[in-house]
Amino acid sequence: MEQQPVKRLERTLKYQGTILKIYEDTVDACGHLAHWDFIHHNGAAAVVPVTKDGKLLMVRQYRNALDRYTLEIPAGALDHPDEPKIDCAHRELEEETGYKTDKEKLEYLITINTTVAFCDEAIDVFVARELEPSRQNLDEDEYIEVEEWEVKDLEEMIYRGEITDGKTIASVLAYARKYGVK
Repeated sequence: MEQQPVKRLERTLKYQGTILKIYEDTVDACGHLAHWDFIHHNGAAAVVPVTKDGKLLMVRQYRNALDRYTLEIPAGALDHPDEPKIDCAHRELEEETGYKTDKEKLEYLITINTTVAFCDEAIDVFVARELEPSRQNLDEDEYIEVEEWEVKDLEEMIYRGEITDGKTIASVLAYARKYGVK
């Protein structure tokens, strides 16, 4: 059997946080011993909430890693590794936006691997329609503003570099393309 160009030899846990585990992998990379960082994430779900008049509900929130506020689609981490992603999307829609819909009405859009070079996070994205007002249920350390946006305006912000969140960019563009929204 032919040897693969890259083979993991060992994986060592270096740090475990609330949602992440950070490892050091020892690999045989084309005959050379190398050490690569690897971050495990249990997964997440996101949702593209569509209002009756076709606008998208977006959330504006502070992101510590960037030290600024960002405009994003609602999303969140799974409560546990085996949680169905559609359940997570259903929960995050209401928690972050204050709107809800029947879980059966969530439609799968795409799956995104956020940072393939060093992290295995995968986010399933769903489209939510027939939204009903409810109430936000934010974590005590969260402050989220909910805003309605036209798809064309979001696309312009993406192309101007004003929206830089990968899941939001992929999801807005996939939604616009799949449903022919201009």
